Amino acid sequence: MDYSTLISQRRERFAEVEQLITDPDLFSDQKKATETMREHRRLKELLEMWDALESAKKNLEENRELSKEEDAEIAEMANMEIPDLEATIEKLSEKVQYALLPRDEAEDRDALLEIRSGAGGDEAAIFAGEMMRMYQRYAEQRSWKYEHLDSTPSEAGGFSKIVIKITGEEVFRFMKYESGVHRVQRVPATETQGRIHTSTCTVAVMPEAEDVDVQLKMEELEIKATRSGGPGGQHVNTTDSAVQITHLPTGIQVKCQDGRSQTQNKEKALEIIRAKLFEAKQREQAEQYSAQRRSLIGSGDRSEKIRTYNFPQSRITDHRIGFTTHNMDGIFDGDLFEVTEALQKEEMAQKLEEAGMQ
Repeated sequence: MDYSTLISQRRERFAEVEQLITDPDLFSDQKKATETMREHRRLKELLEMWDALESAKKNLEENRELSKEEDAEIAEMANMEIPDLEATIEKLSEKVQYALLPRDEAEDRDALLEIRSGAGGDEAAIFAGEMMRMYQRYAEQRSWKYEHLDSTPSEAGGFSKIVIKITGEEVFRFMKYESGVHRVQRVPATETQGRIHTSTCTVAVMPEAEDVDVQLKMEELEIKATRSGGPGGQHVNTTDSAVQITHLPTGIQVKCQDGRSQTQNKEKALEIIRAKLFEAKQREQAEQYSAQRRSLIGSGDRSEKIRTYNFPQSRITDHRIGFTTHNMDGIFDGDLFEVTEALQKEEMAQKLEEAGMQ
């Protein structure tokens, strides 16, 4: 498909945005300024990719002509460059296609990651802790930052629940695929007879909500100060620093105790509630859109079993797209790139089909 017309439209819009960001008054509205700067960055990246794609196509055409030269040395050099140019064109074409698709504004946002142990008792809690560390390492490899908002440690190690916030460039765009039930199959350290156990944990990835997305009314909140709880740890059960907030209309309840003060814990709890309400709002909109939309990658269905980590066979399978890798050590060390890329390609194919761009 020829995207020249779409690219011309983006060039015109880029020129308009270039003018907008030179206006000092733009930055008096922080939200509008942030959105405008994001649009400027996206358009600039798209146009740079398009120019690189056109240049690669031109070089490929020239090399194919040179490969027919009578001079054997020149023809051989041209032939050697052709595979790399073809690979570059394929990769850039995919990136340009993705950049031209209608964009969900939430993809640019930071994300809150909630991991809860599921079936499997102590082993499930240990697995939840390992998942948390996997995502932290993934964040580090993407130069993102992470912050612990809340956690409930388990007596056996790991966590029955943990919430972390990840900040950086396009966090939700890459993390959204992780929502769902993750299943692990292995022999637990506590197993004396060598039997393989199956345990689960649930991951929920929520885009960070802003005040304009969700407006919390104080009369709809029940806020209580409680004593911190959990196994061991400094200050545990010694102060009333923990805060529990219930959103009365929905029944959503959040308790935060990891902060050093009631004020910190209250702020963190409110942040989590906003994210949960925003996620529910997004899910409702997606369901109203169409039944097909609900089946897309990243639908966020927490009850869906999305991935199995089979340790005896060193095999990880993403059930949504039938993707399998044996890079068990790498995955748990944060190397989620190949999994994320496979999921993005599947989502892009579905979006291209919807948009009639294939």
